[in-house]
Amino acid sequence: MTDPKSHTLDVPGAVLHYDVRSNDSSTEPVLLLIGSPMGAAGFATLAGHFTDRTVVTYDPRGAERSLRTDGAEESTPDEHADDLHRLISALGAGPVDVFASSGGAVNALALVARHPDQVRTLVAHEPPAARELPDREPILAACVDIQRTYRRSGFGPAMVKFILLVSHEGPIPDGFADRPAPDPATFGLPAEDDGTRNDPLVGQNIITCTQYDHDFDAIREASSRVVLAVGAESGTALAGRAAVAVAERLGTAPVTFPGGHDGFLGGEYGSTGAPDAFAATLREVLGG
Repeated sequence: MTDPKSHTLDVPGAVLHYDVRSNDSSTEPVLLLIGSPMGAAGFATLAGHFTDRTVVTYDPRGAERSLRTDGAEESTPDEHADDLHRLISALGAGPVDVFASSGGAVNALALVARHPDQVRTLVAHEPPAARELPDREPILAACVDIQRTYRRSGFGPAMVKFILLVSHEGPIPDGFADRPAPDPATFGLPAEDDGTRNDPLVGQNIITCTQYDHDFDAIREASSRVVLAVGAESGTALAGRAAVAVAERLGTAPVTFPGGHDGFLGGEYGSTGAPDAFAATLREVLGG
């Protein structure tokens, strides 16, 4: 595998930045590692475990290097799926294998529904598909409150509410969004508003991602092999529960991966999961 080489791709409303770690001698499909809003930088450790094949990472529209050019305040899974379709087409790689985590898994499921010919195997790691959960209404209310808080008060106050939502064990109770939030400084977050309103998590994707209505009929009928992945340490938090619910809708059993929602991270963004064991499990699942 070579060192990553960066490229850009013009798509409607954005310029995508992506990195290619080439292995020209590999006979395996290209492996695409994606998140949302996590960008390419979050997959450096995981990519290092797959030096036997070409690995592609990217920054989703509105995140890190991939700036939106249309001024839109929200990004949708359908837009992200179209971006991924265009990226795979630009690579000329044929059907690829995809590991997609969190919001990236939501986007990749949308890609499979729309362009199954481009994906051989998708490992969808903890998609926060809140519509599939019985507590969908209080989750939606919490997400709306997070976005409103961000637009009113900035990143820190919104992010502390997001942390409380995604770390809550078990179903989200009615009235959760009305609970008083702690001081952002308690979580090491800024309390002061810096005036920006372009955050890809609590601004652009928080509602469109969690409330996306998946086309499960299309996914079930797709030629792609779809595997749902759930972290062993995720407990009954929102993303883990949603992954199990998506697997049930598809009539499959989820696969348990080491660690939690951050299981593949090896220090990126200050978080370390169980990257060696996670990569070994991913290799086994991709091998069928």
